[in-house]
Amino acid sequence: MSVPTPTTEKQQKTKTQKDVPWNVVVLDDPVNLQAYVTLVFKRVFGYPQERAEVLMMEVHTQGRSVVWSGGREKAEFYVQQLHGWQLQTKMEKSR
Repeated sequence: MSVPTPTTEKQQKTKTQKDVPWNVVVLDDPVNLQAYVTLVFKRVFGYPQERAEVLMMEVHTQGRSVVWSGGREKAEFYVQQLHGWQLQTKMEKSR
C-alpha cells in the first residue's frame, strides 16, 4: 500500500494560478482613432474586420474591452504587442 505524497498549499496555489485564464483588456484613450484601433486588432490577433470593429466599439463605448483570453504567457505577449502599437492595455485574471 503506497502512501500518497502530501502537496503543499503553495504548490496547489501555483497550479491554480497557472490554470486561471488571463484577459487582455484594451482601455479607451483620447488619442487613437477608431480605424487605427480596428487595424491593430486585425494585425495583432488576425481578427476579421467585423470582429475587430465590434471590439473597437466596445472600447469606445464602454471604456474597455476584453480582446483576448487565455494563458498567462500569451496574454503577456499580446499586452507587449499592443503597447508597441501605443494602445493602453492591461491584463487581468479572468473571473
